[in-house]
Amino acid sequence: MKSRRTQWAPRQFSPRSSRGAPRDWAFWVQVSGLVGFWMFVATIWGWFGYRTLELLRLGDVWQPAIVLGVVVSTLFVVYASVLTYLFVRLGAAADGPAPDLPIDSIEEKLTEGVLKPWSWRYKLTVGILAGLFAWALYCWYREVHEGLGVTGLGRPIFWGLFITDFVFFIGISHAGTLVSAILRLAQAEWRRAITRSAEAITVLVLFFGAWSILLDLGRIDRILNVFESGRMESPLLWDVCSITTYLFGSTIYLYLPLIPDLALLRRRVTGIRKPLYHLMSFGWTGTEKQKHALERAIGVMAVVVLPVAVSVHTVVSWVFSMTIQPLWHSTVFGPYFVAGAIFSGIAALLIAMAIVRRFMGLERFLKPVHFNYLGMLLFVMTCLWGYFTTCEFLTAFYGDEPTERHILHEKLVGGFAPLIWTMVVCCFVIPIAILARKKTRSVTGCVVASCTILVGMWIERYTIVVPTLQRPRLEEYASASYFPTFLEWSLLVGACAGFCLLYVLFARLFPIISIWEVREGREEAPEQVAERVRDYFPTAEEPAAVGLRRPSAEKTAGIGARR
Repeated sequence: MKSRRTQWAPRQFSPRSSRGAPRDWAFWVQVSGLVGFWMFVATIWGWFGYRTLELLRLGDVWQPAIVLGVVVSTLFVVYASVLTYLFVRLGAAADGPAPDLPIDSIEEKLTEGVLKPWSWRYKLTVGILAGLFAWALYCWYREVHEGLGVTGLGRPIFWGLFITDFVFFIGISHAGTLVSAILRLAQAEWRRAITRSAEAITVLVLFFGAWSILLDLGRIDRILNVFESGRMESPLLWDVCSITTYLFGSTIYLYLPLIPDLALLRRRVTGIRKPLYHLMSFGWTGTEKQKHALERAIGVMAVVVLPVAVSVHTVVSWVFSMTIQPLWHSTVFGPYFVAGAIFSGIAALLIAMAIVRRFMGLERFLKPVHFNYLGMLLFVMTCLWGYFTTCEFLTAFYGDEPTERHILHEKLVGGFAPLIWTMVVCCFVIPIAILARKKTRSVTGCVVASCTILVGMWIERYTIVVPTLQRPRLEEYASASYFPTFLEWSLLVGACAGFCLLYVLFARLFPIISIWEVREGREEAPEQVAERVRDYFPTAEEPAAVGLRRPSAEKTAGIGARR
């Protein structure tokens, strides 16, 4: 008898299926994509190895930088391994044509956004957003052609609106990964309708965070200097590595739960989307083995992306706190930035959910209970943000270091005081007033609180970046000042419009609510939740715990007699 491995291997990797039919084009494209991704992973290992050898030759190696290279390279190996595992268990094992998987009347509503023609309102929205983004691209062309002199940046304020936008967009990206992964690992059943909205925010907004760095460089070719001669001791290089790792991990984490939905839709669409869905569905047919493989891959990615997401905004904070600039050199910046990122990310998610709910008619799926639960989480993050902000200002005020004293004075009662107190009102006073009570923690209340939070969090990033650079230690720069130009504001508006454009296009290309997760929740979740709830409490069949066993009647009677 042949071993199980001998029987399994030819069926999985043969250029023909077990029925003798040749593999279709999608199989070979998937193989090519996997080979290319593994080559990219090998390039990453090679680059880190090359930079390490160069530093060793110069006697300038820094041990934590080597650890950074090993960790980042290993994470990419994990990403490639997850995709390869799915290909082997889904794509390579598929035999014959995929069945026409059914969709019931409730799930038909989730496919309307993908299948129905574009309305004139949707076309108008896309046109306006595309126009704003096109204007931003023109402004970028002007900046590249004429130089950074068209902005308000100068000595010593080299960072301004662009770095503010960078920190802001990277913070919003935490909406998907952290919220979705934590809720998925905690088996919170109400997550099923919101996870894809959150994960899409993460991937799409990361592009504009990276774009803000290109804007700040002035010339695109300068990014090559990071890879050609970047120092592994620099937090700027850590930033590039962490964001790249986060982008790839978040994209894979978004893609995996899309596979069953693409299989549901691949026979219902026409045009270029039909081969696209066929390619991306990885030969999904909905068997139990495929479901088990997909759930295992999603579970692995949920565990992996959590520390990556936390490390990303921690590294962003280290770009500031690793310097000795006043009010930047602080150990609280790491957790402060992570808490602020989750804070603004949840607010962005609530706004996106409300827009999708209203304009795509998904009130049956995105219910007030979802906004209530996320509103409670936003309330907790509001309190945490207030705590960290108080710590930041209180320690600087109590220490009374001269260089920090002047900047703190400018923030609290000086030229930046209106921005600081507007930030406090937007990020703390208004959200606390709205989210503290269940009555006002409605859909409208959560949206209002979220809008004020996003405004306040952008102001917070601006007041972190600019005031410190505006008060340099060198006397020759004592009168430094900065105010963003119209071009910088245009680029900010264009970046926001570009993100919204990608999001509305994503909602029309792919189901914005996971169909298979909602179906699974409707069919299996009630029994699973009931079983988990029964496990929370003791039953009559369980033996009493040692040390907590109730005394017998004889012992109780003996104690009473002695008394």
